[in-house]
Amino acid sequence: MRLATMENGAPDGQLIVVSPDAKRYLLASAVACTLQEALETWASAKPGLQELASRLTDGEGEELEGHRLLAPLPRAWQWLDGSAFPQHGTLMQKAFNLPPIETDRPLMYQGLSDRFLAGHVDVILPSEADGIDFEGEFGVVTDAVPMGTSAKDALAHVKLILLINDWSLRAIAPLEMKTGFGWVQAKPACSVAPYALTPDDLGSAWIDGRVNLPLEVRLNGQWFGHPNGGEMQFGFHDLIAHAARTRHLVAGTIIGSGTVSNANYDVVGSCCLSERRAIEAIETGSAKTPFMHFGDHVQMEVAGPYFGPISQKIRGSHI
Repeated sequence: MRLATMENGAPDGQLIVVSPDAKRYLLASAVACTLQEALETWASAKPGLQELASRLTDGEGEELEGHRLLAPLPRAWQWLDGSAFPQHGTLMQKAFNLPPIETDRPLMYQGLSDRFLAGHVDVILPSEADGIDFEGEFGVVTDAVPMGTSAKDALAHVKLILLINDWSLRAIAPLEMKTGFGWVQAKPACSVAPYALTPDDLGSAWIDGRVNLPLEVRLNGQWFGHPNGGEMQFGFHDLIAHAARTRHLVAGTIIGSGTVSNANYDVVGSCCLSERRAIEAIETGSAKTPFMHFGDHVQMEVAGPYFGPISQKIRGSHI
C-alpha cells in the first residue's frame, strides 16, 4: 500500500492512497484526514486504507499531480536518525584520523522534526561556506512503541518505510560536536520522497528489518552511487528498541538508517559527498570533490514502483 500527502493549505496536508503505477489517487478523508491521524489509529484505519488501495488497483481514482505532494509526514512528533552502516563510519574515522567509537550500541541522535521538505522543492540554505552535503538513507515510521520494547518485538511497530535525504552542513558539524551537546545548525530539515510504503510493498526486499535495494544518487545529472540498504549493522528493529529503551515512542516517530554505505564502495559509490571526500583523502592524501554550490541538483531514487524520486536544487536564502 502506497500512501502520500497532498497539499490542501493545512500544515499536515491531506492523506491520499496512491495507485501502484503512481498515476492515480483516492482521498482517504473518510478513513483519516492526515497520515498522522492514520498512524495514531492504525488498527482501525488500515482496513479502510487497504480498501481504497484495492479500488485503485481496479482502475478507480483521480489523476495524480506530483507537484502537489508534500512529504508523507510534513511534520512529525519525533525524528531519530541512526548511523547503522559500519563502512561509512570506518571511512570517516580513517580519513580524518578519528578514534573509533567504543560502543556496541547503535549510534543515534534526535533531529529537527517540525518540518520535512517535499522531494521536489528547491532547498534554501544560507551559505555555501557551510559545506552543503546530501545524505541518502532509508527510514521507518512507527506506531506507538511502548518503553522497553525488545528488538524481537519491534518490527511489528514498523508501519511505513521512507526514502530520505538528510541534509548536512559539514563545516558546522565539527564545531557543534565539540560542544558535546549535539547538532542544531548543522542539520537543517530533511527531504522525503513522496510515497510512504507499507513493508509488504517491498516484498522480498524487506529482510530482517532492512531495505535490501540499491539507492541511486546522481549529482548534476552524473552518477554518484548506488549502494544497497541491506548492509546495516543494526536493522530497524534494533534501532527502534534502542530508541525505546527509556522512553515511549509516539505514533508517527520516524527513525533513519543513516547514510547508506557499502563495503565495495569502489564499485557502488556513495550516498554523500563527505564519504567520497573521505575516500579521496585515504587514496590520494586530499579530498578533491567540493561540497554543493547554489544551483547544484541532486537526485535520489530506488528504481521500480517504490518511493518515487527526490530531485532538488540548492538555492541561497538571498536569491
